Formats: sequence, C-alpha cells, structure tokens
Amino acid sequence: MIGLGTFINSVSIIAGGLIGHFAGRLLKPDMQDALNKACGVSVLFIAIAGAMEGMLRIEENALISGQSMFVVLCLTVGTAIGELLGIERGFERLGEWLKYKSGNGRDPGFTDSLVTASLTVCIGAMAIVGAIRDGILGDCSMLAVKAVLDFILIAVMTSSMGKGCVFSAIPVFIFEGSVTLLARLLAPFMTGTAIFYLSLIGSVLIFCIGVNLVWDKRIRVANMLPAMLLAVLAAYLPWIS
Repeated sequence: MIGLGTFINSVSIIAGGLIGHFAGRLLKPDMQDALNKACGVSVLFIAIAGAMEGMLRIEENALISGQSMFVVLCLTVGTAIGELLGIERGFERLGEWLKYKSGNGRDPGFTDSLVTASLTVCIGAMAIVGAIRDGILGDCSMLAVKAVLDFILIAVMTSSMGKGCVFSAIPVFIFEGSVTLLARLLAPFMTGTAIFYLSLIGSVLIFCIGVNLVWDKRIRVANMLPAMLLAVLAAYLPWIS
C-alpha cells in the first residue's frame, strides 16, 4: 500500500518518543545528560560514516579523498540562502505553535528538542529515497528500516531532551508523505548521482546536529538545508567532481 512506509515511520517515532518520555522521568539529570551526549556521539558517527563513504575512495591501494570543493560550495551557498530565508526561524515558530497547541507552554526546552529531533530524522537520503520507492513501487522496506533506527534514536533523545522530540513525527509525516505523493514527478530527477550527492551533504548536516548535541553548540542546521537542494542540482553539472 502506497504511503504505508510514512505511516510506519511516523508511528515508530511516536512510540519511541512515548517510551523515552516515561523512561526519562525515572532518570536523574546526570543520567539524562549522559544519554544526550551518547545520542550526540552516535549521531556524529552515523554522519561521519555517511560523509566518508562519499568523500573517500581507494585507488591503486591508496586512500584518496575527494568532493571537498563540492561540499564547501554546497554548504556555503546553501547556508547563505537559508540565512536569507530564515528557515531556522520558521522551524522555531512552528515549534512554538505546537508547544502551546499541545499544552506544553511551560516547557522551555520543547522547541529546541522538536527542531533538533525533526532535523535528525528528516535529513538524509534514506528518507527521500525510501519515500520515492514507497510512492512508485509501493515498497516500504527502506522506510521500515529507517523506522527502527528512528524509534531507538527518538527514544533516547526524548528521555534526555524532552517530549518535544515526540512531535517530530509531524514533520516526518508531512515530509515523507509529500515526497511519496510526488514520487512519480520526482523520480526522474533522483538519479544515482543525485542520491549520492544528497547523501553526502545530508551526512554533513547530520554531523552538525551531533556537534550541537555533544558540545551544546548552536549551529543553525535548518538554515543549511538549501545545501541539499543544491546537491541534487549539482548532479546535472558534469564539471562537479
């Protein structure tokens, strides 16, 4: 059934968030902070693995790096566009709206946890390619695998950051559902090269999320999202290497 993958993924996030919320009540602040750092380190290594897969290759028994200029251009130009558009502010306004509509107006960390969790589970080729496969082929297997990963990740994030993480199911449902519905239109543009570039830049953005979690930094990752669109567009420029 088309759309089943999005439904499974969204439900898994809600389930993981609920478990993390009730488990978090039993944890001391030090334990919650430790879990938050552990979650951040996990995100960092997931991101590093994805980025290195795209930037490193073996040639004549030597490890060669590449795509550096591509990454720099996508991130700098994409971030400039995102800063001008104020994408991060849009996410924050959505978070504030959800905070009060859900009766969590007194939770000071609700918006930050929602934005961080939403970016963590929405960014990446797995979400886009999985939604396209679901829309065209009715194959939800990739999103089902992502659902398991998101379940664990959101459970840990909710226990340490707060219940705002549970509401990341809403952006995921909207994003993956939209891609699934538009899959037949998007499929011709998602070539192998486009997916490769998308995965590389997505991994770099996920790394930035990990930095925020581990070191309490404030990298405005949402404002870097246009870099992913530029990565797809770059797939049609043969001189990019």
